[in-house]
Amino acid sequence: MKFLLAAINAKYIHSNPGVYSLKAYAEMPRQGGRHPSGCGLPGWHVEIGEYTINNQMEQILEDIFRRQPDAVGFSCYIWNISYVLGIVRDLHKVLPDTDIWLGGPEVSFDAQELLKREPAVLGIMKGEGEEVFARLLSAYEHLGSSFKTAKNRGSFRAELSAISGLACRDGDGTIKETPLKPVMDLSGLPFLYDSLEGFEHRIVYYESSRGCPFSCSYCLSSIDKSVRFRDVELVKEELAFFLKHRVPQVKFIDRTFNCSRGRAMEIWSYIQEHDNGITNFHFEIAADLLNQEALALIGRMRPGLIQLEIGVQSTNPETLREIRRTMDLEQLKWAVAEIRRGGNVHQHLDLIAGLPYEDYESFARSFNEVYAMQPEQLQLGFLKVLKGSFMHDMAAAYQLKYRTQPPYEVLSTRWLSYGDVLKLKGIEQVVEVYYNSRQFTRTLKLLEAEFSDPFTMFEKLTDYYQEQHLTERSHSRLARYEILYAWIKAQTGKDRLPEIEDALIYDLYLRENAKSRPSFAPDQSLYKAMIRKAVPELRLMGTQLHAEVFQNGELLVFDYRRKDPLTGNAGVVRRDQDGKA
Repeated sequence: MKFLLAAINAKYIHSNPGVYSLKAYAEMPRQGGRHPSGCGLPGWHVEIGEYTINNQMEQILEDIFRRQPDAVGFSCYIWNISYVLGIVRDLHKVLPDTDIWLGGPEVSFDAQELLKREPAVLGIMKGEGEEVFARLLSAYEHLGSSFKTAKNRGSFRAELSAISGLACRDGDGTIKETPLKPVMDLSGLPFLYDSLEGFEHRIVYYESSRGCPFSCSYCLSSIDKSVRFRDVELVKEELAFFLKHRVPQVKFIDRTFNCSRGRAMEIWSYIQEHDNGITNFHFEIAADLLNQEALALIGRMRPGLIQLEIGVQSTNPETLREIRRTMDLEQLKWAVAEIRRGGNVHQHLDLIAGLPYEDYESFARSFNEVYAMQPEQLQLGFLKVLKGSFMHDMAAAYQLKYRTQPPYEVLSTRWLSYGDVLKLKGIEQVVEVYYNSRQFTRTLKLLEAEFSDPFTMFEKLTDYYQEQHLTERSHSRLARYEILYAWIKAQTGKDRLPEIEDALIYDLYLRENAKSRPSFAPDQSLYKAMIRKAVPELRLMGTQLHAEVFQNGELLVFDYRRKDPLTGNAGVVRRDQDGKA
């Protein structure tokens, strides 16, 4: 008998740690002849099927059909629920005797309503799924190979009613729901990666804690305030496995990794001491909880060893109070600046548009404050109104309108019109191209002086994109330089153009030895003899070097053998006409 755990991920490089954890927990060695949850699996086999939202739905349906599972459990999130339900409706037609279960945050808070809408679904596993799934398998096991016969379905439904954390249909179709089970001891969960087969080209996710001590009104993690930690010695053993196998990136999915300062220090110290020179660790943190000791440790780390995601969300004090976000903004700014000075850590700072008391002007101020912190990435997100969150409960009070379909993204609020949201959507795209790509760093620095503030700069560039109908198609990297230059020409005086042209060329070659040159690039044929004399190794090194004479007279050599491990930028050396650095 076969139970298939199906995950539909956003991208191929992603994996779904949830389904792997369900399978691993259900298959743990039994203690004293019994699994800790009472589950045994003789006669049952658990499989995992991972797909992406880029797969054709027919392909997913065909793969599940060919596996011929007796039961299927789908992992449900806001980004995949529409795909899941579409597959479920068709799956029931081609495998009418297969039991269909759902689980995950997108179905845990309106289970009864969803079951009423989706007759093909037998039941829903709510909240933490490991023990719920193990007990569900135990109920199937007790029925044995005859679990599908009408005679046994009644006893099966009776067993289900004794499992905490389930919503399912009774024999007569009545929907019954049991309370959520008590939270789990994370140290009792098995390690998911005894083998890395199948993860060679994917992000490896790791969980060392669950829950969150904060109460942000837009986040489901705020519902589970019982923060639980995996034993730190166990964490070290498991991190050693990743380091030994030289995994490229391990992404911690802890909601606030450093909510326990001492524990975070212990794990960061272990990572720093056992650095293999390759593995990168990603953490979501509260930067205002960092103290001088933590910053000193971070400052000693190899460039690229860790990267930090920091949720600022807003700098408006009234907004922060209303969303119940506890944050010392000045402390956060100080910590981010200290990390930036070290030059060894990629920092990703987040803002959310659509929060209460945040209008267009207020969001612009928040943007400018975060931009001034100079993060490597500045993410403009848009509020998702999640079922089960306090924000969902307050929608009427905030005049909060959001999309009917997942991901339930904000359309307008009492403070922000739909037109404002559309303007911010355009700015988000331009920021992604010109700031977050890190391909225009020198040019943007020069352009900032031309505008009253950075938000206005990106706002004006967004207007240009829309006026020229540039948002309607994708552009090559070189085309983006041409577009930016055309816009700059209309914005600045002719006396500044040579300086900005030099900055654009510098940015272009800093990242790669571009095969084609933009239309505004100065003709280098005039300097062939000078370059040949000053950079004699250029002929031998080929594409590994690029030499450029700028309009200000500088000769710079871009060395792609000496790329910065954090930014990926080439090493740059200034040479005189005699070849001296």
